[in-house]
Amino acid sequence: MSSSAETGPFRTDTFAGVAAASPGEGRVRLRTLVLIRWVAIAGQAMALLLVRFGLEFEFPFVPAAVAVAFSALLNIVASLRHPTSTRLGDVGATAYLGYDIAQLAVLLYLTGGLTNPFCVLFLVPVTISATILSLTSTVMLGALAAVCISLLALFHQPLPWSSGGLVLPMTYIFGIWAALLLGMGFTCAYAWRVAEENRRMSEALGAAQAALSREQRLSALDGLAAAAAHELGTPLGTITLVVKELARELPQGSPLAEDVALLTSQTERCREILARISRDPQEDDSAFAATTLSGIVEAAAQPYLIDDINLTIDVADAALRGAQPRVARSPEIMQGLSNLIENAADFAQSEIQVKLDWDQRQVRVEVADDGPGIPSDILGALGDPYVTTRPRSGGMGLGVFIAKTLLERTGALVRFENRLGRGGRIEGATVAVIWQRDVLEAKVG
Repeated sequence: MSSSAETGPFRTDTFAGVAAASPGEGRVRLRTLVLIRWVAIAGQAMALLLVRFGLEFEFPFVPAAVAVAFSALLNIVASLRHPTSTRLGDVGATAYLGYDIAQLAVLLYLTGGLTNPFCVLFLVPVTISATILSLTSTVMLGALAAVCISLLALFHQPLPWSSGGLVLPMTYIFGIWAALLLGMGFTCAYAWRVAEENRRMSEALGAAQAALSREQRLSALDGLAAAAAHELGTPLGTITLVVKELARELPQGSPLAEDVALLTSQTERCREILARISRDPQEDDSAFAATTLSGIVEAAAQPYLIDDINLTIDVADAALRGAQPRVARSPEIMQGLSNLIENAADFAQSEIQVKLDWDQRQVRVEVADDGPGIPSDILGALGDPYVTTRPRSGGMGLGVFIAKTLLERTGALVRFENRLGRGGRIEGATVAVIWQRDVLEAKVG
């Protein structure tokens, strides 16, 4: 998200990374790869012992045994140095599987190359990569396996089949080489495609579950707000009555008159807010009337035009940016923007700046204040319920959560960041609300 100083053309990748996790982060548990390697080590050891001592074939047994023992040593070290719950990203898992390919190539070089029927095991690491790692990692491992297969077709020790070793014609070796490469390509392409579809389904399901959870929490808050409006009506009426009695009893010119007048205005505002919460939005057709972007922002900012905070609304030049977008005067947009401006007013020292900008693709509203900014430890979590920078008695952290949820219902992307000045000093906070223009204007009836 750009800082509040940016009001020029939009970046085209604003929505490119929405809800996207870091690529390759925690794709597979180390324990899974360790167990797979233990299975491979057991199979390799049994094959070496059977061929050398059961069939009594001569081959470089000691170098082959060293290669297997080194893999076992790496497995032991990995198990001791890392907990079983450790998850590897793309880089770590690729290196892990790349070693398995290289180790298999060494064993096959010592035992006949592509004439060894176990050369088909080259498919295993690359297929595993296709199911759990990124396409880039799979291509890299496939290229490594292809290089090893090609070298083994030309350079290898003879297969210990007879006293002179088994020698097969190059035509047959080429057939095995081609079969391995084609089989690896088709198998990995199919496995990657199926795994990618499953990943997309899982991501979509996760996003749907997260959205449903947010909807459920907001619905619970709706009921809580209605109950609070009902319960607060009586004590608020009592407070209003007492304040009016105080106003009548104060002598003319009393220094407390201004404070009592402020209390009266604030109690009236509370009554209006409770009435708005209790009213069904569908009863007022004007709430859904179309208006300009600046019109709906000005309406949302109206309650916060207070004397000690300078609130300015900076609208982009229509001559340069084109006509303003038409926006539905929906309760979600009104309440969401209102909550964000109220939050800025609570933290601002002297100024709030609301900037409006748009182009043919996107619409952007920025609310910036000159307050202390957002602590880095909660910046990423801001917008979740009960996350707040206020003192314990200053709020529950639901205002920003409600604003973010309501605005996201309308298709907006809500982003938070600190405004940085010279030397990286924090000069306030900025929240940007970004819509795709066609989505926003489609809601205009």
